[in-house]
Amino acid sequence: MNVYDEVNNLARALKESKEYLEYKEVKQEIIKLPELKKQIDEFEKIRYEEQLLAMQGEKQSEEKMKKLQELYEILVKNPNVKDYFDKEVRFNILVADVNKIIGEAIKDVL
Repeated sequence: MNVYDEVNNLARALKESKEYLEYKEVKQEIIKLPELKKQIDEFEKIRYEEQLLAMQGEKQSEEKMKKLQELYEILVKNPNVKDYFDKEVRFNILVADVNKIIGEAIKDVL
């Protein structure tokens, strides 16, 4: 068994998965709406910054967390954005599951 062949098969399977295809499609639709994309980008930037702080064990900014919540509540009122977030979550769960399976397989040497 060639590991690289198997990884390429996995990559192909991911790109053909329902989760990937649906997320890609909805993401392409969002890109066509520049103002909406700008709002989502702002939300994702703040979310990333706060996740980074949490991973580093630092205190998250209450002000930013409040802004993040407010942005989310505004954004999900739009059915296209709600669909985008839902499909993003499903795709991220798929990727996390794959990473977990790989991690479990090699944990004895890490």
